[in-house]
Amino acid sequence: MNTDAPWPDLYEAEQRVLEIQAKLHQWATDGPGRRFDDLFNLVADPAFLVVAWDRVRGNRGARTAGVDGVKPRSIVFGRVAFLSRLREDLKAGQFRPLPVREKLIPKKGGKLRGLGIPTARDRTLQGALKLVLEPIFEADFKLCSHGFRPGHRAQDAIAEIHHFTSRSYEWVVEGDIKACFDEISHTGLMGRLRGRIGDKRVLALIKAFLKAGVLSEDGVERDTVTGTPQGGVLSPLLSNVALSVLDEHFVGAWEQAMNKPWRREARRRKGLANYRLTRYADDWVLMVAGDRADAERLREEAAMVLSTMGLRLSEEKTRITHIDEGFDFLGMHIQRHKKRGAQKRHVYTYPTRAALASVKAKVKATASYRTTNQTLPVLIRRLNPVLRGWVNYHRHGASSKAFAYLSAYTWRRVWLWLRRKHRKVNTKDLRRRYLNGWWPEQEGAVLFNPQAVAIVRYRWRASIETPWATMTSVTA
Repeated sequence: MNTDAPWPDLYEAEQRVLEIQAKLHQWATDGPGRRFDDLFNLVADPAFLVVAWDRVRGNRGARTAGVDGVKPRSIVFGRVAFLSRLREDLKAGQFRPLPVREKLIPKKGGKLRGLGIPTARDRTLQGALKLVLEPIFEADFKLCSHGFRPGHRAQDAIAEIHHFTSRSYEWVVEGDIKACFDEISHTGLMGRLRGRIGDKRVLALIKAFLKAGVLSEDGVERDTVTGTPQGGVLSPLLSNVALSVLDEHFVGAWEQAMNKPWRREARRRKGLANYRLTRYADDWVLMVAGDRADAERLREEAAMVLSTMGLRLSEEKTRITHIDEGFDFLGMHIQRHKKRGAQKRHVYTYPTRAALASVKAKVKATASYRTTNQTLPVLIRRLNPVLRGWVNYHRHGASSKAFAYLSAYTWRRVWLWLRRKHRKVNTKDLRRRYLNGWWPEQEGAVLFNPQAVAIVRYRWRASIETPWATMTSVTA
C-alpha cells in the first residue's frame, strides 16, 4: 500500500480508509490466528490522520483542552501544518504522548469519576490507531458484546436479555467490575494485543499512551501503572480487548456444550445449568437456566476469569437476582410478572426510577426561575432535545405510563415557568398567548410531547454485521 500520498481532502480520505479497513477486516476474519506486522505505515498514512482529525475536531470534546491548553476546535486554518508535524514526528520516532488532564465528574451516589483528557495531538493519533485496529479486533469480538462497537446499540443488549430471560434463563448475575478502566492490567492487555498485532512500533505507541501518566486537578502528575484513562479515543477499544476475555470464556462454553437444543436438554437432565452472557462495556449480565447455586458458582467463575486482566468484581454491586424480582440494566428495569387480566407471566422492560429522576432533574433545571429571562421558544428549543433523546431511548420498553407522567411533569414545569415570568398576567391571558389547546407553543416552536410517541418493541438481532462485511471492494 502506498502511504506517501499527499494530504487528501476528507471525502478521498474516508474512501481510502474504508477500503483499507475492509481489507484488514477480511484478512482478520479469514485468518483467526493471523498477526499483522505492517500497520505503522497505515497509522501514519495521511488519509488515516485526516479522518482521525476530522472526528476529533467534530465531537463534543473538541472544546476541551489537554495539558497543553490547545482545544481541537481552535485549530481552524492550520490543519495541514498540524498533521504534517505529527506525521513527521511519527516517522522519525520522536512522538511522545503527554499526560492526560484529569477532570472529575460526579457519579451516581455522590462519588466522582476521573476522566483523562489527552492533548489534540494525542487524540488524533489515538483516532488513527483506532481506525487501523478496530476492523482487526472486530473480527474476534463476540456477539454478546455490545458497548462501543460499530453497529451495536444499548437496545441490542437489553433486547438480548429480554429474549433469554423469557426462555427459562431465570437467574441473573448482575456483574459490576470495580474501577474497570483504572485497574486493567497493562501486561494482560498488551498480551492480548500481541495475539493480533505483530508490529512492534504500533505496540510501542499503545504502551506509551498507557504509560503517559495523569495530571490531576490539583496539579500533581501521577504515573499510570494500570488502566486505560476514560476519555481517550482509544480507551473504549482497549477496554473491549481486555474484557473480551470474559466473552470468550462464556461464549466458548456455550459453543462447546450448549449451542444445540439437545445438548441443553441433556445438561438439564444431568442437573447442569445452561447460561448466556450479555455485556455492554464494563456492565454485564450472566443469565442462568438453573438455580441460585449455579448462579453463585458462575459468579465466582467470572471473577476468576476477570482476575487474569487485573480486574475485580464489586462485592456490593455484583448481585444475584431472580427475574421475578427484577433488576436494572442500562437505564431499564427488567422484570417478569403477570399481564393485567391474564395468568401468563411475561418479561417487561421499563425506564428505571433513576432514569426518570434524571430527566426530571434536567427539565426542572432548564425550566427554573433562573432561566425566566429567555423567551418561551428558546426554552422549548432547550427542552426538546432532552425530552426527545430520553424518549427515543426508552420507547422500546413498556414506557407509556412513564411517558404520560413525563408529559404532565414537563407541562407543569413550563406552566410554572410562565407564571414566574409573567407574574402580573392572569391565567386566561397566559393560556391565550402561550398555550395552543393547553400545550406550550409560540412562534412555531412546539414543546415535544413524550406521551405522543408510540411504543415499538426492539427486536433482538441474532447477528449484527460490521460496517465492512458487505463492502464489495474487499479483495483477499
